[in-house]
Amino acid sequence: METIKIKYFSDEIDKLTYIDGKSDWIDLRASQRVELKAGEFKLIPLGVAMELPRGYEAHVVPRSSTFKNYGILQVNSCGIIDGSYCGNDDQWYMPVYATRDTVIGKNERICQFRIMENQPRIVFDEVESLDGDNRGGFGSTGRQ
Repeated sequence: METIKIKYFSDEIDKLTYIDGKSDWIDLRASQRVELKAGEFKLIPLGVAMELPRGYEAHVVPRSSTFKNYGILQVNSCGIIDGSYCGNDDQWYMPVYATRDTVIGKNERICQFRIMENQPRIVFDEVESLDGDNRGGFGSTGRQ
């Protein structure tokens, strides 16, 4: 089991919890009320800073209901927080774009994260030909 040191920037949001057996993603909450107009960009503070275990990074993505409930899109699709972002003032944020006027209440669950091991060091070996089957070169079906 890994341990993550966490600092909360607000006493008005629920503490993070890991629900064993249900999901290995952990919900993050807006730490303040945020109003957005359609077409507006904002960084939504999540009210936490963490010191991840050595050799890990966090992947932050919207919850499945976030767009339906608030009409916001996370602008970097998947946020990656590397292990060096671990200082006392390194609060996590969710960068969003509003597709409609919306209000996100304080303590609302808007995104989720999980930690992943950093990619191992790799070396590229340039070759003239690959040994795998040719699938057509486009997507999972090989068809456009």
